Amino acid sequence: MNEDYDVIVLGTGLTECILSGINSVKGKKVLHMDRNSYYGGDSASITPLEELYKRFSLPGTPPDTMGKGRDWNVDLIPKFLMANGQLVSMLLITEVTRYLDFKVVEGSYVYKAGKIHKVPSTETEALSSSLMGLFEKRRFKNFLTWANNYDLNNPKTWDGLDPNNSNMLEVYKKFGVSKDTIDFTGHSLALYRTDEYLTRPCIETLNRVKLYSESLARYGKSPYLYPLYGLGELPQGFARLSAIYGGTYMLNKPIEEIVIEDGKVVGVKSEGEIARCKQLICDPSYALDRTKKVGQVIRAICILSHPIKDTNDVNSCQIIFPQNQVNRKHDIYVCMISSAHNVAAQGKYIAIASTTVETSDPENELKPALDMLAPIDQKLISISDLYAPVDLGTESQIFVSRSYDATTHFETTCDDIKDIYKRMTGSDFDFSQMERTKKDVFGDCAE
Repeated sequence: MNEDYDVIVLGTGLTECILSGINSVKGKKVLHMDRNSYYGGDSASITPLEELYKRFSLPGTPPDTMGKGRDWNVDLIPKFLMANGQLVSMLLITEVTRYLDFKVVEGSYVYKAGKIHKVPSTETEALSSSLMGLFEKRRFKNFLTWANNYDLNNPKTWDGLDPNNSNMLEVYKKFGVSKDTIDFTGHSLALYRTDEYLTRPCIETLNRVKLYSESLARYGKSPYLYPLYGLGELPQGFARLSAIYGGTYMLNKPIEEIVIEDGKVVGVKSEGEIARCKQLICDPSYALDRTKKVGQVIRAICILSHPIKDTNDVNSCQIIFPQNQVNRKHDIYVCMISSAHNVAAQGKYIAIASTTVETSDPENELKPALDMLAPIDQKLISISDLYAPVDLGTESQIFVSRSYDATTHFETTCDDIKDIYKRMTGSDFDFSQMERTKKDVFGDCAE
């Protein structure tokens, strides 16, 4: 313990484990510690089911109808991977894919006027979608064709809409699409959480729509992937990577103090010993004095004995409730997985609903989603504070990650990872080493 390290990492959430792995691969001497006895921190998968009941202070033990406790791996924070997204790129560049197996999520849906509909993301799907009437389908198809052919380097494809000076309101107006179409395009294809994007440069949204379409084209059923045995496998995979390159891991290690001299981190004190370092990465819980509260997220883990209605009985799916469809400022998300992913007992499903808290009655804010999931065998509610660092960390060399938001994908988490990496090193995270295509690694992804 009384050694010198280049980087000390506190907490084993996905953000911290990825940064630990990247620093180890780049030849840094890394010490990684966590006060918990398990990997994952806030992004852990809890097993067995008895442990989940204990965590949520439920009386008694799970009923026999829940099957064996060891059959369960329940994510505390539900998220999927975009097949063509940033996390897949990070998995590739670090070759962590060798430790993981994935399944394609079977469906992506959007809520409109009390019903859910499959998200149309290709011109063909647009023409057969139940979301729109005949003339609206044509308008949306024209928009999608234009968006997917849009080339930043070829003004002939812009059709008079400048990528940096035209906003999305102008784009939607040009194609004449309806308010409902704007809702599912912005929130289910571009995956924005609010409508603030409407006045932003249109190139930002077009890049998001293309990411969705390219991710969907990878496997066809949906743009999302999910790891067998739960999301807790992801931080463990990056932890193995770090260990292979010389990183040292210590679980169940109490952290007594982050040692600072002249405003700069010099080490971490644990059980009376000090490990010295040049830089420190940690999740907000280890440095609350260096964070600010920026909101709250409510999540409801719901154990079901049935698939979600109107989804063609799929084993996994995402459902987005756009803010305007449920009279809110933020979207509601539902992630559903099942025994097909080795996270639940046979015939059981786990649906996790989440949203950003807006009122003093958070559970009621999830009512549209919870009503759709009924009947629910067991419901577990958690409300988490969201924290963000108050400074860049460049002076103290203490780099604090952001809390996991309500979204059901890892793109915002990856943005945080890249941001911390740039603040630590002064340079952008380099994706140029990824010569192999994503299909090379995920090509045998289980259907």
